[in-house]
Amino acid sequence: MPLKMAPRGVEVEIRRLAADESVKRHLENLGLAVGQKVTLLSAQGGAVIVKVKEGRMALDGEMAAGIFIAV
Repeated sequence: MPLKMAPRGVEVEIRRLAADESVKRHLENLGLAVGQKVTLLSAQGGAVIVKVKEGRMALDGEMAAGIFIAV
């Protein structure tokens, strides 16, 4: 399921990044890598805010739609 459809407040695991290699590298450098646990904090107007490790990150809807997770 895409990250933007994750239940709020529930820790989920990233399973796949559907993006070209340069975008995947950028996301991995930000902490969004396959196997990483994240928590959806907010989803409004397509954009999402997620908790990654000890920080928060905002992603636009297109980027969030390409990050697939398992609950």
